[in-house]
Amino acid sequence: MRIKEELFRPILTTKGRISGNEHSVMLRAVNYNGKIYFSRHRPDGDWFKNAIANPDVKIQYNEEVFTGKAELVANEELDKKISMLKYPGEDRAKEKRVTIQVTIDSD
Repeated sequence: MRIKEELFRPILTTKGRISGNEHSVMLRAVNYNGKIYFSRHRPDGDWFKNAIANPDVKIQYNEEVFTGKAELVANEELDKKISMLKYPGEDRAKEKRVTIQVTIDSD
């Protein structure tokens, strides 16, 4: 993978679970152990619901577009680790979050 930063702000593009149209949003992401992680407080955001319903996603960063598969993280310890990496030194790193991980497709 060509993304080297541990913490970065890419554009995540998902496919709408209702419309089928692409939906893009800039988010804070964590690059950890070869996967890209996105998280939020509750699973009620459109991008989150879309990624769960349609796991084929795109990540745009530094003028490159990567495709990959999203999946819900079911490991609570991994959720906590991602929050600590996403919000280093901040109180919100301790808040419970829901997380998706994206496995980037091989070149």
